[in-house]
Amino acid sequence: MNGIADIEALARSRLRSMRTTLGYSLDELAERTNLSPSTISRVETGKRTLSLDVLVPLANALHVSLDVLFEVPTDEDVVIRPVAHSSGARTTWHLSRPDGRTVAMKMRLEPSAARPAQRVHPGHDWFLVLEGRVRLWLGERQIDVAEGEAAEFATMVPHAITALDGPAELIMIFDREGQRAHVHQ
Repeated sequence: MNGIADIEALARSRLRSMRTTLGYSLDELAERTNLSPSTISRVETGKRTLSLDVLVPLANALHVSLDVLFEVPTDEDVVIRPVAHSSGARTTWHLSRPDGRTVAMKMRLEPSAARPAQRVHPGHDWFLVLEGRVRLWLGERQIDVAEGEAAEFATMVPHAITALDGPAELIMIFDREGQRAHVHQ
């Protein structure tokens, strides 16, 4: 990819691909953007100039940043080199790009004698215990999850996760709302 035409073609292809992946017809996306279906079609096919007045509403409706539309692929867009972030008994490593719809992270928990503060936020969480055992606190319920087991739950229920008997490591996947609640505690 060297020229501007190549980068524009990539952006147009990404717009159409994201629209169809999300299951939007031209008419449905037009309703979400206040653009006409023919304008969106012309943007996707290269018959209309890419300009901010159409790109911003399209990116917003498709829940992506403009950066994602124009990012030129390199090996760096494939390999993620996680960096550890520690806070108290918790260490986390981000395993996904900062602009995705969902977030993946590895988490290491150290046991703590204190009862955890449970939090509530919009969304859904999923985790897999890689090593050790954890206790999932869901309101008044306490559910022990062992190595190799997974849990999935709605996050509008007060919840917290603690390590049992020793350190535990897990992989977590959640949406952007969940990232704000889990990473910025």
